[in-house]
Amino acid sequence: MKLVLLGTGGYHPSDLRHTACLTLPELGVVFDAGTAFYRLRDHLQTDRIDIFLTHAHLDHVIGLTFLFDVLWRHDDVKVYVHGDASVLASVREHLFAEPLFPAQPPIVWVSLEGDLQLADGARLSHIPLPHPGGSRGYRVDWPDRSLAYITDTTAADEACYVNFVRGVDLLVHECYFSDEHPERAALTGHSCTTPVARLAAAADVKRLVLVHVNPLTGAEDPIDLATARQVFPATELGVDGMEVEF
Repeated sequence: MKLVLLGTGGYHPSDLRHTACLTLPELGVVFDAGTAFYRLRDHLQTDRIDIFLTHAHLDHVIGLTFLFDVLWRHDDVKVYVHGDASVLASVREHLFAEPLFPAQPPIVWVSLEGDLQLADGARLSHIPLPHPGGSRGYRVDWPDRSLAYITDTTAADEACYVNFVRGVDLLVHECYFSDEHPERAALTGHSCTTPVARLAAAADVKRLVLVHVNPLTGAEDPIDLATARQVFPATELGVDGMEVEF
């Protein structure tokens, strides 16, 4: 299975990174729809796209307004956007308010309830995460592999989602701040490097990829990987366009 990281930055796009968007092209599954969402057009392989939103902050949903370009000459593709009912209501009411975006894209809105079965029989589960305004984490389980996506929350040894991600083959986790800014991370609902690595180790995951990094650093390597790898050696920094086989 291949996961493509279309956007790995947080808050706003930079010259190096667009904001949050990941896809499993073989399944037509997309996690978040940040500014990188337009890149999905180059990875369409299915006649159905299922987009799973973590929350309604603009860096995770603004790309939904790019759907007309993503679907250009793909009129047969159906689009389903999944999320908490309050998230979907906010996006529909505000992002697609007529004065802002008068042409409504072809979206079927689906409120998250229980677990879902994906096209290949994999099970998708989800969990609420602490974050200003709320967020949601996702996990996908196949018989022989597993994936979890956690963003916009504060990693800690006793985080509510440790058991949720336990044992996954691939954990994609936000890492917005370096270890020098724990107070800022707690205030804004984001994570620092060492706590994320400690959580990965505690949850016995196989591989950790860091995303949703701070665009203000202006650096190609904004995360101190050496620090993370001292705690959890199997740590990588996600970059836009990265393809992760798992």
